[in-house]
Amino acid sequence: MMTQAITALALSFVLTLVIGKFLIPELRKLKAGQEIREDGPTWHAGKAGTPTMGGIMFIVGTGAAVFMLGWQQMLRGEFIHLYVYLFALIFGLIGFVDDYRKVRQHQNEGLTAKQKFVLQLAAAVVFLSLMRYEELLSNQLYIPFINTTVTINWVVYLVFAAFVIVGCVNAVNLTDGIDGLACSVTFVVMVFFMVTGLLWDRQAGPAALFPAALAGGLAAFFVYNHHPAKTFMGDTGSLFLGGAVAALGFAFDMPLILIFVGIIYIAETVSDIIQVGYFKATHGKRFFKMAPLHHHLELSGWSEAKLVTVFSGITLVCSILAFLGIQGRF
Repeated sequence: MMTQAITALALSFVLTLVIGKFLIPELRKLKAGQEIREDGPTWHAGKAGTPTMGGIMFIVGTGAAVFMLGWQQMLRGEFIHLYVYLFALIFGLIGFVDDYRKVRQHQNEGLTAKQKFVLQLAAAVVFLSLMRYEELLSNQLYIPFINTTVTINWVVYLVFAAFVIVGCVNAVNLTDGIDGLACSVTFVVMVFFMVTGLLWDRQAGPAALFPAALAGGLAAFFVYNHHPAKTFMGDTGSLFLGGAVAALGFAFDMPLILIFVGIIYIAETVSDIIQVGYFKATHGKRFFKMAPLHHHLELSGWSEAKLVTVFSGITLVCSILAFLGIQGRF
């Protein structure tokens, strides 16, 4: 199964790289340029017009690798890799609609927050119900490091899980604010799930296939997305990634592991919450120079390259700790 995972990573990398060569010029022709937030760092204004929706390249590259290399598993009735991909794809489609509206209307707002929330929540409930029906998800909450499980009423678990998914998806979306950041951090998360899947005998092949393919796709996308970015993934890509991370947490039936591997996503979200809450409580004062966290650090003198390196390194360290914490799961 390791051979299959490595092949998936390599195939997705090549496909995504090739797709990007053709996609970016087409996005430019469509004038699918990113509108930059007016309240963002002033030097980001120079990024205006950079093609967005570039996430399409790794969505297609990953999907092709998953279908081609996972076909035999599907014939045997193993669909976990397909379910995770399709779930992430639904979120990618929500993001695509959002991006398309932004591009057509030439502003930095697409779908309303309420529209996004309803669509994301519905997708989460459908996915969780399907995984439960296929007996791929239990209502026993696994607790890392102490290697124990807590049984929770299914309805309560469903509500908990749905909101975890929606929160995770939007946290990844929030992290996508500078060149290469969401891409590099999520690459590390995908490698974690790939290695975990390979060592998890019960579902080794299918479980490792999707994260391996997405890791390859993200590595190729980074070629186009590192600073200075030739394209942005847009909500199309960031919501797809959020869906992928959240879905894998539940596909592996250990969602609490997302606290560790998703530490950067959580830090970004918490910084935004603190900023908004402090602003309202103090009637206009700011806790951070700018939120989310990566913008605060930018304004503190950090370069985009340094942010990507440090945030990816933190994710790597936390992923190693997470891996050590789930050894009793195998």
